[in-house]
Amino acid sequence: MDKLTLSDNGEKIHQAMIECDGISSSSHRYGGTEYKLGKREIGHVHGNFLVDIPFPMKIRNQIVESGEAEPHHILPESGWVSIFIKNENDINRAITLLKKSYLLAVEQLKKRINEEANQ
Repeated sequence: MDKLTLSDNGEKIHQAMIECDGISSSSHRYGGTEYKLGKREIGHVHGNFLVDIPFPMKIRNQIVESGEAEPHHILPESGWVSIFIKNENDINRAITLLKKSYLLAVEQLKKRINEEANQ
């Protein structure tokens, strides 16, 4: 690891995520910490070595094809991606993709609120 201890990984990701408006963090049902916007999960961190993030399939496929992340480590055919944390670059990629997931959720939430307001 590049001068980082494994425990630094989860903390750096946690700090980046809790800065996002409306994000809550809690224990994930399979261990680790999950981040949510309302009821929607933005992603979760397993310990200090693995991050899983959901995306619509089209976006997930682009992310996997570009090499930004791998297919989910257990559900490779799903919209989820996984990032194994081995160095600082991996932490930065994880934060970037978690924030991308967050921005997609914000966009969808705003769209739903506008649709409800127009009914």
